[in-house]
Amino acid sequence: MTSLASLATKHVGDIVTLAIEHHPSRKALVVFDARSPLSRLLADAYKEALPHATFLDFDAVTADAIMDEIKKLEPGDLTVLIQSSNFRLSEFRIRIELFQRGLSVIEHVHLERATDERQIEIYVDALAYDPSYYRTRGHLLKKRIDAAETIKVIGNGTVLTYEGGMEETKLNVGDYEGMKNVGGTFPIGEVFSEPKDFNLLNGEAMIFAFAGTDHLVKLHTPFKIRIEKGILVSHEGPKEFQDVLDQISAEEEIMVREFGVGLNPAFSKERVVSDITAFERQKGLHLSLGEKHGVYAKPGLVPKKTHFHIDIFVDFERIEADGQDLLRE
Repeated sequence: MTSLASLATKHVGDIVTLAIEHHPSRKALVVFDARSPLSRLLADAYKEALPHATFLDFDAVTADAIMDEIKKLEPGDLTVLIQSSNFRLSEFRIRIELFQRGLSVIEHVHLERATDERQIEIYVDALAYDPSYYRTRGHLLKKRIDAAETIKVIGNGTVLTYEGGMEETKLNVGDYEGMKNVGGTFPIGEVFSEPKDFNLLNGEAMIFAFAGTDHLVKLHTPFKIRIEKGILVSHEGPKEFQDVLDQISAEEEIMVREFGVGLNPAFSKERVVSDITAFERQKGLHLSLGEKHGVYAKPGLVPKKTHFHIDIFVDFERIEADGQDLLRE
């Protein structure tokens, strides 16, 4: 076994035992495909970590066969989805069906977007799970964000100010105590919120990366955006960024909703993967553009009628919560 394969096996084993807290006496089902190098690497890692699980190649069996295996599971059993893109049994993604049945879920998506050895290595590094770091840090940041009346994002001569408090912060740190669903999409490492009142979000920020119209991460020399009353009103970015804004504005307002603090140290400006779902966990700050953010209900925003949630990544020097450094240790 190569060193990368050994590392992947260790990390997914820690996810299974430390994050999901899966007991070996319970059943486990792994649905995978072999379309990409990373999906094959992870499938082999889970075969080592879950030697008694049932493994199904999504491309080698029928949807009915997969459903038959799912029906054999009981609430609290484990399911793992290893997807080069993302699986669907019908019109819905499999994960929705699994959560509805009370099953624990570990999901890996868009693995085909890891196009070279460097991205695969970074992705595997990002699967490392240290509960003492993620849970302690996550709950500390949640406490600070929930209590803050004013948050300021400061950097390169810009200040973006959140007034009036934030919605209750949500955690994605591998701590599922008290939650309806156990598990989710990995890699993890994030706490997120949004303003209670978008009208009280104003100022400027510098952006170093964003999700393009192809849903892949685009790095760029940091450029300025301006936000007024929760709406992005101007920017100094490239045409690719304007293309994203044009796509959003054709259907809805370019709102700035999510305030996401990433915690995963494997991702940074120097350690980038193309998949936006993974990279949004990068240790830093990301915001979302568009009206869609299904976690928080807001008057006038009907979830089924919102379409865009485009991540952008902020180049900042510090974040202050009521005058204190939000990210202090």
